[in-house]
Amino acid sequence: MSSEYAKQLGAKLRAIRTQQGLSLHGVEEKSQGRWKAVVVGSYERGDRAVTVQRLAELADFYGVPVQELLPGTTPGGAAEPPPKLVLDLERLATVPAEKAGPLQRYAATIQSQRGDYNGKVLSIRQDDLRTLAVIYDQSPSVLTEQLISWGVLDADARRAVAHEDS
Repeated sequence: MSSEYAKQLGAKLRAIRTQQGLSLHGVEEKSQGRWKAVVVGSYERGDRAVTVQRLAELADFYGVPVQELLPGTTPGGAAEPPPKLVLDLERLATVPAEKAGPLQRYAATIQSQRGDYNGKVLSIRQDDLRTLAVIYDQSPSVLTEQLISWGVLDADARRAVAHEDS
């Protein structure tokens, strides 16, 4: 593995770890010692080569697809304007699948495209809400009310939707 590739791979590893709010020692604690802080740090700096097996295990630990850790795969959405709607993914996980299944799949797709795996919240755009409204066969404002009632969207989302409707 070239030094530059190892550094790029390490940068991806570090980005996923920090996105999840984990320090190197936090990784060691969360993994109950399976992942030593010094080893993960050396992977992140590109000082130590990581085997395919260990990379797959790390991806599993972080809950991300292996390809998200590989250099040359850039998550989309970097140059887009800041989003106004934020989904609470933890609350979404508590909504019965028969209601939230389409939204859960859509959110997982967005996470994959963006490489955004913090698992707590997900910002969506007005276009995403319009697409979801089509999927749910509702208007964006009716769907917004439904998502607020599930606790998945904050009540402030009404203003973003109302602004869009005007």
